[in-house]
Amino acid sequence: MKSTIVIIGGGVGGLGILNSLSTTINPKKHAVILIDTRPAYVHLISSLRLVVSNTDNLITRSVHPFGDHTFLKRLKGVGTFIQASVSEIKFSDDGRGGMVILDGGKTVAYDVLVLATGSTLPHPIAFPTKSTEVIEEYVKARQEEFASATDILLVGGGPVGIELAGELRDVFPSKSITILHRSSLLLNPVYPDRFRVAIQQQLEDRHITVLTGDSITLSATSMDQVPKDGFVTDKGRTLKPDLVIPTWGMRPNTAYLPSDLLSPTGHVKILPTFQLVAHPDVFAIGDIIDWDERKNASKIVHAHAPKTAQNVLLYLHLMASRESAKYKGSTEMIMISDGKLCTSGMGYLDILWGIIINGWISSFSSRDLAVSRLPRFTGYTPV
Repeated sequence: MKSTIVIIGGGVGGLGILNSLSTTINPKKHAVILIDTRPAYVHLISSLRLVVSNTDNLITRSVHPFGDHTFLKRLKGVGTFIQASVSEIKFSDDGRGGMVILDGGKTVAYDVLVLATGSTLPHPIAFPTKSTEVIEEYVKARQEEFASATDILLVGGGPVGIELAGELRDVFPSKSITILHRSSLLLNPVYPDRFRVAIQQQLEDRHITVLTGDSITLSATSMDQVPKDGFVTDKGRTLKPDLVIPTWGMRPNTAYLPSDLLSPTGHVKILPTFQLVAHPDVFAIGDIIDWDERKNASKIVHAHAPKTAQNVLLYLHLMASRESAKYKGSTEMIMISDGKLCTSGMGYLDILWGIIINGWISSFSSRDLAVSRLPRFTGYTPV
């Protein structure tokens, strides 16, 4: 009888571990099921460029439908994709298998479960889940929204706000663009002040206004329609944009899990093997794990996924080695794009004294945003 590996989440974490398993797993002995709320993989690295304009036909090149092609190498033709939302997990008492409960009541049994459900995403990259056609409609609506605005306020100066500002400036050189950030410096304090100051200078060099140490209170109403008199910030500034975009608010997608498995922030508590403490047959990777690091695609694909895959195989007794792969964290790094047309942008690598990667290097990745490498990752070749 086949054992079943169920992967919940088809983002970089889910596909990363799926691809890692595809080189080793025996499809005659093991079935693999991928579950995701969306019908397609949406390349989040290029998503901010995508919602600003359809340059380079990104809508086709960045949205890859799931299907038989998703299951590569040894899993080719034998994997199963299910588009559904997960409402609950029924864990077994002895740590040997369980049941995934889908919205609507259908169930999927598992012997090994991998949780890779990622984070909720802020507008404008909170892509819908119904179909690829609905995703395309959403993208076109966002493009029209930006095109019709003359004064754009981005609330939040993290990577999303910074990169969105750069993409907007590429396409709309004369629009007023403002970033409003609560802290005194952009980004997160995990990065050195000199890097955060340099990022702000690059934005200002492109005539993007940066207001730090200040904030406004946003409600669902004010996001849909800017108040007639504009916004008054905590410092008393009056801002009158015709479009306001909150770029913060990413939270782990873990509402389907019981609270005793979660940290106070909603992240999944794990062992260094990526296994849940009380459930050795359940693994978690990516944005949802309770690990003191800044999550990014590179860490998830190159560190989380292969180590988790190794431990899944070990759990299934498919490896000669009895040594678990333990995660000890990854080097902190970040690459900030400043749009495709600009030769700036900047990166930071936390090695030695802390290396700042200047624009002429980071601009190489900004031009393509890894879109050309996607078919090797998703198994899908755009027509």
